[in-house]
Amino acid sequence: MLAKTEPAKTNLSSAALKDTTKRLKSAVHQNKAASRAGFTERFFTFVFKGLVYPQIWEDPKVDMEALALTPNSRVLTIASGGCNVLSYLTANPREIVAVDLNRAHLALTRLKLAAARELPNYESFFRFFGDADRKSNITAYKRFLQPKLDEESRSYWEGRDLMGQRRYTLFSRDLYHHGLLGYFIGAAHFMARRLGVDPSELTKTRNLAEQRSYFDRVLAPLFDKRVVKWVTSKKMSLYGLGIPPAQYEALAADGGGDMAAVLKGRLEKLVCDFPMSENYFAWQAFGRGYAPMEANTSSGPAGPLPPYLQAAHFADMRDRADRVKVRHRSFTELLADEPEEAFDAYVLLDAQDWMTDAQLNELWSEITRTAEPGARVVFRTAGSDTILPGRVADETLSRWAYKREESLDYTARDRSAIYGGVHLYTFEG
Repeated sequence: MLAKTEPAKTNLSSAALKDTTKRLKSAVHQNKAASRAGFTERFFTFVFKGLVYPQIWEDPKVDMEALALTPNSRVLTIASGGCNVLSYLTANPREIVAVDLNRAHLALTRLKLAAARELPNYESFFRFFGDADRKSNITAYKRFLQPKLDEESRSYWEGRDLMGQRRYTLFSRDLYHHGLLGYFIGAAHFMARRLGVDPSELTKTRNLAEQRSYFDRVLAPLFDKRVVKWVTSKKMSLYGLGIPPAQYEALAADGGGDMAAVLKGRLEKLVCDFPMSENYFAWQAFGRGYAPMEANTSSGPAGPLPPYLQAAHFADMRDRADRVKVRHRSFTELLADEPEEAFDAYVLLDAQDWMTDAQLNELWSEITRTAEPGARVVFRTAGSDTILPGRVADETLSRWAYKREESLDYTARDRSAIYGGVHLYTFEG
């Protein structure tokens, strides 16, 4: 029986990969292949086909406040690593539709939903995605998750990575050390240690004053090093953050073309604006995971966690997991099949930074058509300013109100600190 089913899985996996590649090409490629810009775009597409974000890097606490979710809300969001999709469930919306172009992100989102439903308790759920480095997770996968996964997700997780290991073993090998983002953070740690700095020391600080001192004394001088300036001047250096060439340009513009200066400023916010006790993004960047078990109490983790990993939300999240629909489509594609007034909340992450003017106009035409009165759209940009004025047609954008003051406040409070702007638009009808 097994011999008969293996080829079907292989074909399914191959088809999903081809579909991912096709959709990524449409989203990212803006220049001819023979050009230098075209080459960097195609290399980004190549590396982005696999797992990029073991953890999503947008603050769900900010998102949920900006979206003002209610029990009647229907949310359309980009899935990415699935963390925020599950976190939004804690706000009790009626339905969440999660789309993505990346089959690995879809498989991870579906795995998290299956785990919420099928793992026996919070402790096993936390071991799987909070620790994500326990041998017992392999047993949990085979016993509880494997039989319940859809065929496409199961094909992905039981496929082999470049090292020949089954992908589900990532959860016994520290998931957060893997994926493109995990490798990027690991490379940054390696470079820092070669320059005499151990970034993990930041996790030992006890308050904001100590965090500020550590940044000023230890981290800030790194960005004046010639090698750091040289590395960060290369567009490919930030592929690990999921930043394509077009978005690199927008990010660099915030520092007058000096990417090292931009990254220094973003890192300063990450380190100095929020206590380590409240910022799980900083734990990921400097500790390469969540707060270790020795820092936890017997009643559960004491360190900061995404909402979906918090014990207090587990029962509600489990009860609501079936409200999430996961689709391998682009935002615009899915909206084209929806009726008018279909959604009241949209989360675009930073996807618009990748888009041409034509793509932006097509997207916002569909958002406007499908928006309920009062609908809210949240998105992020690499630069500090909203990118829509002058690019989206006036007849479309005039129907939306940009909440400038609220956007500035959300930007200041976004703990991930990587983006220049968090933006909120509301539909005026």
